[in-house]
Amino acid sequence: MKKIEDYVRSIPDFPEPGIIFRDVTSILQDADGLKLAIDSMQECLKDTEVDVIVGTESRGFMFGVPIAYNLHKPFVPVRKKGKLPCETVSRSYDLEYGSATIEMHRDSIKPGQKVAVIDDLIATGGTVEAAVKLIEELGGEVVKIVFLMELAGLKGREKLAGYDVASVIRYEGK
Repeated sequence: MKKIEDYVRSIPDFPEPGIIFRDVTSILQDADGLKLAIDSMQECLKDTEVDVIVGTESRGFMFGVPIAYNLHKPFVPVRKKGKLPCETVSRSYDLEYGSATIEMHRDSIKPGQKVAVIDDLIATGGTVEAAVKLIEELGGEVVKIVFLMELAGLKGREKLAGYDVASVIRYEGK
């Protein structure tokens, strides 16, 4: 039986020399890899009481929606600024070069709801840290954060200290 790591395509020297790019699309393009990824991420939630699944744009949607469906929980998208039609809350965060802003519908999380955040990758942790702050601003309690892959060398987990963070695959480098 293949491990999830066997489905990840590693591309050396992309986007710059010395970086190994871990490509999630190779998992998505294989039915067995996709099933294993979703099942493995969902397994990280097995002992966690959750009311709502939140996923960040866009690959957090790909993994978060099937997990929400399997658990019979609602799914809440966190989107890039300007993509949601109703009243939103927003949070800006720093990128390697510049900044970005994400938003959620103001009515998407109810006070006291237990929330699991799903994303494909943790690198520097900025996107999910901003999503966690939005959830908490709306009164939600983040009870688990699950990533398919973690690039430990970028220390994103440090931004999420104090939260229950799980990753299916952990790469020590960047």
